[in-house]
Amino acid sequence: MTAVERARERLEKVTPLESDCGRICGAACCRSLEGEETGMLLFPGEEDFYRDKPGWKILKGSAGNVVVCPGTCDRRERPLSCRLFPLLPLLREGKVRTGMDQRARAVCPLFSSGLKGISEAFRKAVRETGEILAETDEGREMLIKLTEMQDELKSLHGLFQG
Repeated sequence: MTAVERARERLEKVTPLESDCGRICGAACCRSLEGEETGMLLFPGEEDFYRDKPGWKILKGSAGNVVVCPGTCDRRERPLSCRLFPLLPLLREGKVRTGMDQRARAVCPLFSSGLKGISEAFRKAVRETGEILAETDEGREMLIKLTEMQDELKSLHGLFQG
C-alpha cells in the first residue's frame, strides 16, 4: 500500500466533529463559487484515483494539480485535501504539526474555534497522516510547500487586519 493510500485510509472514518460538520455550514467547503471551477489540491500519487473517474476533472494549478468533484461524493472517494479540511499537517522544525488551514477562514465556521474546536481524534489523525506523507520525498516536499503557503496566507491576513 502506498503512502497516499495509507494516508487516505487513516482519515476514512474520522471527521472534525462527532457529527456531520457540513450540516452547520451547508457543506460550504464542497461548493464552488458561481461561475468558477475550483478544486482541491492533490497530494503526490492521488491523481491515479481520479484520472478516469466519471464526473471528476483534474486541472493544473499554480500550487499543483487539483481535482474538481461533481459536487457531492461518497466520503471514500474524497481527496486528502477534503478529508483533512479544515486542518492541515504542517512541517515545522522537522516535525509534523497540525494546524488550521488558513484557506478555511473564509468558508468554515469551525475556523474561529481553532484547534480546540476540532475533535481530538481528528487532530491526531491529521498529524499521523502528515507523518505518513512525510515518509516519502514527494510527500515531504508537499508538506513543506503547504507550510510555506499557510505561513504566507497567515502573514497576508495579518497585514490586512492591522
